[in-house]
Amino acid sequence: MEKQINLKHKIGKGISPRQFIEGMRVRTMELSLIPNTKERMIANYEHFTWPNEEDRKFFSGLGEHFNLVCLILCTDWCPDVIWNVPVLFRTMEEAGIPTEVLIMEDHMETMDLFLTDGGRAQPIAIWVESSSGIVLGRWGARPAYIQEVMDRFKRENPDKEASDYQEKLNGTYREIGGLYHNGLQYQKVMIQELKELLASFGQVD
Repeated sequence: MEKQINLKHKIGKGISPRQFIEGMRVRTMELSLIPNTKERMIANYEHFTWPNEEDRKFFSGLGEHFNLVCLILCTDWCPDVIWNVPVLFRTMEEAGIPTEVLIMEDHMETMDLFLTDGGRAQPIAIWVESSSGIVLGRWGARPAYIQEVMDRFKRENPDKEASDYQEKLNGTYREIGGLYHNGLQYQKVMIQELKELLASFGQVD
């Protein structure tokens, strides 16, 4: 489906990764165990390290092989953004692929083209062929094994009006937060998912 989407009109309409980080509001996310969102975002970005040299080499100079732009739909009030967007920034830097952030509230019509299970989950990273504007692929909003926690919750709790729905949802957010805090496993998985996606765009040596 995404191959039919054209976002040429969105290229150049976003803000830079630096502008996004500098413009963040400081928030406390108790369920996700994040006392200061901006501080955590900066730490995740500055302390990013490659799991291994092979992964770094895969991304290095990738932009020379593909004429791509990466558009990231997100806000600064979602915990998944705090964890995952710094990894997107770093991998795209290594790849030499221009990256723009589209603030979700300002680009709702685009966000609604990339729903997750019918919802506006974020971040959503979109790779666009820069000359044609054709969307080649997307990633988001979470590494698959973390997304499965939310998918399981939705399967087991279809009734949003149930008396214990919010309590169970909060527990799910805590579980997801715990997975992000559990070392760098989520980054390793995320990098593998990004490698597979970008490799699918064409031959990558």
